[in-house]
Amino acid sequence: MRSKFWGGVHPAGRKELSADTPPTPVSAPAQVAVPLQQHVGKPCDPLVSVGDKVKRGQKIGDGKGMCAPVHAPVSGTVIAVEPRPHPNGTLCPAVVIENDGKDTFESALKPHADTSSLSADELIECIREAGIVGMGGATFPTDIKASIGKVETLIANACECEPYITADDVLICTDADRAIRGLLILGQILNPRRTVIAIEDNKAKAIAILKEKLRSVPQVELAVLPTRYPQGAEKQLIQVITGRQVPSGGLPRDVGCAVFNIATCASVERAVVEGEPVLRRIVTVTGPGVKEPRNLLVPIGLTFGEAVEAAGGLTGDVWKVLSGGPMMGRAQGDLFASITKGVNAIVVLTQAENGEAEHPACIRCGKCVAVCPMGLQPLYLYRFSKAGDSGTLRYYNVMDCIECGCCAYTCPGKLPIVAAIREGKQLVREGK
Repeated sequence: MRSKFWGGVHPAGRKELSADTPPTPVSAPAQVAVPLQQHVGKPCDPLVSVGDKVKRGQKIGDGKGMCAPVHAPVSGTVIAVEPRPHPNGTLCPAVVIENDGKDTFESALKPHADTSSLSADELIECIREAGIVGMGGATFPTDIKASIGKVETLIANACECEPYITADDVLICTDADRAIRGLLILGQILNPRRTVIAIEDNKAKAIAILKEKLRSVPQVELAVLPTRYPQGAEKQLIQVITGRQVPSGGLPRDVGCAVFNIATCASVERAVVEGEPVLRRIVTVTGPGVKEPRNLLVPIGLTFGEAVEAAGGLTGDVWKVLSGGPMMGRAQGDLFASITKGVNAIVVLTQAENGEAEHPACIRCGKCVAVCPMGLQPLYLYRFSKAGDSGTLRYYNVMDCIECGCCAYTCPGKLPIVAAIREGKQLVREGK
């Protein structure tokens, strides 16, 4: 019997805007800026210099430790290695390539039509060299996550619980075989007792496709879950599927689990079987501020503005452009930021969706506590963050916050709780 997770909310899905649009390929522009940080950890060191000729698939950045290499999404000439806008709101070192239009491909990865003869170490090395990260937005290097040894439960996360986003949904509807094969490769590494694809019940077409495909893959179980946000968060999904709770400050491996986004699984297959690193991804470009909401298959390094134009452009009266969904996404200062491996959506909201208050105030209703899926007390985290009290923030386990936004969504006083918690986390990291 599956256990439920604490808290959670039921925001309007708005997925109908883009759900029935298969991923439309977008041609690479005349110039791409490839950020050297597309993963949790330090930025890559550039492996190329101005004037170098590069080929599509060539590694152009790498490093040691917590790092995932980046590759050229086009062939052409390096014209700059310089800071460029990043979706996280900072300026990040990037390799700027002038596209020669030839699309000449070269990769150090070797394709393996039969993966059964490859060892776990060989598969992990292939995943690392392909630069695969968590493509649901977390961007944790996949090779590191896959290096934990045997697990009891391997979960492919296809919940996609954020409103508006349909990138994973259409991936399953158009390329389920690839995702399943990638999951089986991860299973070859982790040797789980149980392998599960978890999906919410608001994706009828994708569920039907998976049920049909998995008839011939009996070792993979399909778990269709009631729609509830943030069910796709790693710790909550583990609790739902296994009944186990990841301890405070702990990791999924502490309860014998490993969770990978379904798009990450597809990237694993493309790397190991086809020998192609991460050069592109599906991005949902949607929201009332976009003229033609749709899913796009875009090269890494395309700017937000170019992706929005490929979806018909802006409608006007734009309030906010988000990298990601309206619950956890980050507002963009401009549209010159480059799409990275972790950008699964660009959501454009208009003034009609502006829920901010001129004078936000806590009314002590406790609703934020009731909906917090981590069992925290957001009102106190907000208060002590504003006070700069890092010691008390530690006491109230601020680092356990997954920044899902349930507290801010339900707050009648319209407090910017998540923004304050992010500031509080930074205080704790800095030891202030």
